[in-house]
Amino acid sequence: MGGWNEFQGLNAGYVLELYDRYRQDPAAVDAQTRAYFEQWTPPDQPSAAASGPSSAADLRAVVGAATLAESIRRYGHLAAQIDPLGSRPTGDPALAPQAHGLTDEDLQRLPASVVSGPVAEGQPNAAAAIEALRRAYCTRTGYDFAQVFVPEEREWLRLAVESGRFEPPAAPLDAVALLDRITEVETFERFLHRTFPGKTRFSVEGLDMLVPILDIVIDGAEDAGLQHVLIGMAHRGRLNVLAHVLGKPYDQILAEFKDPALTRTGYRIDLGWTGDVKYHSGALRKVGSNLNVSMAPNPSHLEFVNPVVAGMARAAGTDADTPGRPVFDADRTLPVLIHGDAAFPGQGIVAETLNLGRLDGYTTGGTIHIIANNQLGFTAVPSESYSTSYASGLARGFKIPIIHVNADDPIACIAAARMAWAYRARFQRDFLIDLVGYRRYGHNEGDEPGFTQPLMYQRIANHPTVREQWAAHVERTTGQAGLAQPMVDARMAALEQVYAGLKPEESIVNPIPEPPPAGAARQTRTSVAIDDLRAMNEALLARPEGFQGHRKLDRGRERRRTVFEAHDERTIDWATAEELAYASILADGIPIRLTGEDVQRGTFSHRHAAFRDVETGEIDIPLQRLPQARASFEIHNSPLSENATIGFEYGYNVQAPDRLVIWEGQYGDFINGAQVMLDQFVTSARAKWGQTPSLVLLLPHGYEGQGPEHSSARPERFLGAAADINLRLANCTTAAQYFHLLRRQALLLTTDPLPLVVLTPKSLLRHPLVASAPREFAEGAWRPVIDDVEAQARAREVTRVVFCSGKVYVDLVSAEQRQSDRTTAICRIEQLYPFPSEEVEAVLAGYPNAADIVWLQEEPLNMGAWDFFRPCFEELLGERHVLRYVGRPRSASPSEGSLAWHMINQKMLVAEAYAPTAPAPRTPRGRVKAKA
Repeated sequence: MGGWNEFQGLNAGYVLELYDRYRQDPAAVDAQTRAYFEQWTPPDQPSAAASGPSSAADLRAVVGAATLAESIRRYGHLAAQIDPLGSRPTGDPALAPQAHGLTDEDLQRLPASVVSGPVAEGQPNAAAAIEALRRAYCTRTGYDFAQVFVPEEREWLRLAVESGRFEPPAAPLDAVALLDRITEVETFERFLHRTFPGKTRFSVEGLDMLVPILDIVIDGAEDAGLQHVLIGMAHRGRLNVLAHVLGKPYDQILAEFKDPALTRTGYRIDLGWTGDVKYHSGALRKVGSNLNVSMAPNPSHLEFVNPVVAGMARAAGTDADTPGRPVFDADRTLPVLIHGDAAFPGQGIVAETLNLGRLDGYTTGGTIHIIANNQLGFTAVPSESYSTSYASGLARGFKIPIIHVNADDPIACIAAARMAWAYRARFQRDFLIDLVGYRRYGHNEGDEPGFTQPLMYQRIANHPTVREQWAAHVERTTGQAGLAQPMVDARMAALEQVYAGLKPEESIVNPIPEPPPAGAARQTRTSVAIDDLRAMNEALLARPEGFQGHRKLDRGRERRRTVFEAHDERTIDWATAEELAYASILADGIPIRLTGEDVQRGTFSHRHAAFRDVETGEIDIPLQRLPQARASFEIHNSPLSENATIGFEYGYNVQAPDRLVIWEGQYGDFINGAQVMLDQFVTSARAKWGQTPSLVLLLPHGYEGQGPEHSSARPERFLGAAADINLRLANCTTAAQYFHLLRRQALLLTTDPLPLVVLTPKSLLRHPLVASAPREFAEGAWRPVIDDVEAQARAREVTRVVFCSGKVYVDLVSAEQRQSDRTTAICRIEQLYPFPSEEVEAVLAGYPNAADIVWLQEEPLNMGAWDFFRPCFEELLGERHVLRYVGRPRSASPSEGSLAWHMINQKMLVAEAYAPTAPAPRTPRGRVKAKA
């Protein structure tokens, strides 16, 4: 029988309450408790009474003290002075003893143990323990952890705060070294402000502790043996982080401020190089012997680098060189994202990226987030920027622990950084530091913030910098008067010396990519021997022993065993060609990452890359057990997002350029949701930052009466962004073409990398005209243009050549006019960009009597390829040719919303393509007028 000392705090109160019930009615408690109390003597000595409550009043006091302590732990951040400018914290009535039915006398009388935890140790009573809790939770750091539901994580966070594990004296801090570091940060900004007045730099001043926080995180990563720290951030403080964290030389930054018109090294517009502003650029630094610290380049779309960095981190931590499923190791990589306080709640890409954090195929083992919180957008105040209590409110929904820390308190900032790193290392989960400071100047140093925030900027003008405050603290505590100013003088002198010797034309470094070898794409051999394809096909059709697949799928797969029996018959459909392309790429030793919206099955049930056992639910992915494979294959259904998932795959691709990375949309027009990623990264990164992406986008495209939202992948938008050979855009019409296109892309990853956009079929996926013969895989190659084989036999009779692309070709050759018309050749342009001039010219040369040249498209006149193709055709056509347009008229919407109207219009397009047409009138300049 245990004694009274077994029971403490609430436990003791609960026992006494049960005992009172037992005394009044023994049947009021369960039999086991009743038997216990029959042999138990309650405490009657004063010493025993001090260990627990002996009355209902005492019990209420114990409960009140315990709930008060829990309220401080949960809501103490509301009373913390986290604003350096001194705005009063909101507080919370639940933090007062009276809200819990307590008086000061109650807390003085109760033992410290009712509070529990490290803060109670050594305290004389509950009042002292509660005060210790307030010092931990309600000073200049606000701990926002109530949303963390995992008990182990919650307990770890609580003990870390209440033990002071990450603060001096438990964790020593070199105050003088920290002073020197923030002196370096501040002096750099002061020098730029004085030397380049009015020039945009997005100063870090007011958030200077951002740099020491990053120092702590990077030091932790190096000590832990990580290989990569990948940083993404917008403009605020970026130049300072580039200089002092990434090690970008001062002379290069200062040369960019001078902004000379380069001649010898030159901005070569003809090579597609434009560069970017200095606060968008990235950098790479080696730390120690093993750690790479890099910052990704970033556009002015503030938070869109978030998924890019996440994808880079995923790639950096993934071993993809071994066949099967790739292996991700979170102990190799760490993403760090620095957000703006207005952008974090305002940009939907933030939520999309946070949602990726714990998904299979996307997790990075935890990201450390830092909100560079200057309590102001451009001019918008918090009440105009977000509806949550804090800028970080969104993170609560993802169960991310948050620390709100006063940016003028260096000790608190260092402790927050230490906790963030330790938590991420321990639990491999996200952590967020809300670094609350201010912005000393206007948004871009060129505007006057006093116009919109006069009171705030009056306070800022009179507010000492964190360096000044810390210098006074260090000089006072160390007794070293005059310590700080020599540090400033030394740093300023070093910058002035660099500036005095500056040679801007030599200091600026432009990462212009090397041009590919001449003819690299054309010379790539993509054919695969039939015997090898047959062997891979058999291996892909094999099932693991005991695996029970879906009968319908099994029957379809079994039919594939005969596709190589006749080399010249169209037996290989689109899905088979795709799977064989992937298999052969893996056999070449090139890893593949395939993701997208329902990509494992494919929107149109054409791809079955992952099979489910109908009895156990077990998943079998044939490409992961392919015996011929020499590299890994991974496939993941992505969340229903375009912006974040394409950004993620872009980041993965540029970090691991030797892997084939593919993303597929449910429908091609879903790409609309990722327009920022396309414009700011995929199509322009080569020209701006020297990156060489090779991301593949599969976008189902074709007019089949499914309405405006499920018809067009908007090829005109890609063509509008096409310049200087920055991408490839294809619209394949045969399985073999798709096979060779994918293989060519994989084989060019390291020699001629370009993003590849494929307008993939929908209704044609199983059409017999799309199927290809085995010989086309073994002996063929990618063909940018496919001529009309039937028309070639009667070339001199042909007076009209109709060029088209994609599904409409099948409509044309399936039309009844095809059988009787001997004057029309139907030619397919399979590669929309780069425009295949040589191949088109060769086709035209093969029809000497053809004067009527038609471009036919399903899309409206102001969409599709017409606007891009028209000048390309005009350069090739001589005086004897007339160019005309056949297609839908200009429209604000991509297509009809009615299947019936679609069929009528499609029939009219086909009829117009075959109809005899008078020569179109020419403009005064000799150009052809389009028929709208």
